[in-house]
Amino acid sequence: MATLFTRIIDGEIPGRFVWADDRAVVFATIAPIADGHVLVVPRAEVDRFTEADDDLLAHLMVVARTVGRAQEAAWEGTRAALVVAGFEVPHLHVHVVPARGEGELSFANARSDVPAADLDAAAERLRDALRTQGHAAHVPAALGSAAL
Repeated sequence: MATLFTRIIDGEIPGRFVWADDRAVVFATIAPIADGHVLVVPRAEVDRFTEADDDLLAHLMVVARTVGRAQEAAWEGTRAALVVAGFEVPHLHVHVVPARGEGELSFANARSDVPAADLDAAAERLRDALRTQGHAAHVPAALGSAAL
């Protein structure tokens, strides 16, 4: 059975995509710790980060760094923080979160009541920053699509 993330990637469940390439996608979480909180997810279903091959892990980190730089530009005064937890969905994913300090990185701070319009606006802000930094080729044409 396909994971929740595979269903999002395949368009069965809506997603707010900010990045797509042949190996990975990046989409906004529906329970952000901070505005601009996104997930870097491989297209291939890999359960745990310890099961991913070296090339895939390296690719995910490069994408996370690229997205993190865009977050830092879009939300001034923040650092891009990474969290790899892997408990909620059995599909490898890396949380990239704009943060001002470690105290902000607790999942206890996740907000499930953020209006859809606010989630869309944060994703568009990040998409704009990625385009500005020269990554337009990897920013999907539509917010809700993993296709380029």
